[in-house]
Amino acid sequence: MAKDKTICRQNNNEPLAVVLRRLNPVLRGWATYLRAGVSASTFQYLSKYTWERVMGWIRRKHRKITWKQLRRRFCGGEWWPVDGQYYLFEPGRMRIIRYRYRGTKIPTPWTVTG
Repeated sequence: MAKDKTICRQNNNEPLAVVLRRLNPVLRGWATYLRAGVSASTFQYLSKYTWERVMGWIRRKHRKITWKQLRRRFCGGEWWPVDGQYYLFEPGRMRIIRYRYRGTKIPTPWTVTG
């Protein structure tokens, strides 16, 4: 999450699309790494944390804008940041793959006698 915070702090003069292009690969990497376990609550927390960071970045960049204008301008009327074709990746919506049952596919050093 330090990368998330750093990306949102460094780029105050750049457009939202640039920040989203830098932030999305980091979020996808974390989500891909964590999706094999039981991580739904982690993904929800990561979504919330990232949303707060990006919206805070937008608020710092545009200090005199109201929330209504902010949503209309940077979120397409919704609550999730979007800039043209770039949108903030939402880890909370990522499909989770639970631990797979491998059964007899796991090699064993012991021989089976029967």
